[in-house]
Parts: sequence; structure tokens; C-alpha cells
Amino acid sequence: MSHIAYFKLQAKNLHKDYKTRTLQADPLEGSSSYKYAPKYFDIESILFDYKCDEDDFSLMKAQHLIACMIGFYKWTELLKASEAELELAKLLFDNQDKIHIEDWRMYIVGVERDNNTTFDAESRLEIFKHVFLGKEGFESSFSDYRLK
Repeated sequence: MSHIAYFKLQAKNLHKDYKTRTLQADPLEGSSSYKYAPKYFDIESILFDYKCDEDDFSLMKAQHLIACMIGFYKWTELLKASEAELELAKLLFDNQDKIHIEDWRMYIVGVERDNNTTFDAESRLEIFKHVFLGKEGFESSFSDYRLK
């Protein structure tokens, strides 16, 4: 499966999880909220963390969220990414239990600053593989959005 096809599948799964929503009324408090029965993602955390409108969520918005979760600003940026950028994005997605995208960004900015350089996509990919893959002890300050 290509990286793009993989991310499309994740966006479809995210959208499927969103569509499990049901309105739950609380008559004692006179309020209501949505409840979800997700299969793939912690949809409530994603919607909260990314400040999404629960009443206006489409497959296109799910694609946008997946792109954001892996370090892109929008879906079209992901579609135009190099193979190295896509491979790094997939590794970030698959290892979000070890490092969140924001932690990765802070890490790479710090390494670039300390070395007075800017790494290209291939170098960033190699750094990620060398530092984070197969290593235990790294713990993200954010939770993994995937359900186990």
C-alpha cells in the first residue's frame, strides 16, 4: 500500500469513527452532548485537541486532521510531499505512542539549532530512524490518538 493510500485509509477510518456519534441528552442538567463508539481513533480527544466543529465534520476535514497529525498543514501539502517526507510521516503516525508530532518538531528544531544547520527530508528521516525506532524509554507528553 502506498503512503498516500495508507493516509487515505486512516482518514476514512477517522470519518467512520465520527459517524458513530449519537446525541446524549442529560435531562437533569438540561444539556446534551455527543457520544461516540469509535473503532480506530480516540475521536473525542482528536476533536477537542484540534478544536473541530462536531456538527460540521466531513471526510475532507478528516483528511485535513490526518495531515495535521503527521506534520503537514493541509492535505494537499501531504499529496505533494516527497517519498522521504511521506515515509517520515508514516513513521510518526505509527509511532505516536513514542513521540508526538509536536515533540518531534521541537526535537528536530533543537538539533538543527545546536548544529547550526537545516536538515533535508532524507536527513530528518534518518535521524528519526536512528534516534526513535527500536528505542525504549521515549514517552510522548501527548496521548496516542489510535485505539489499541
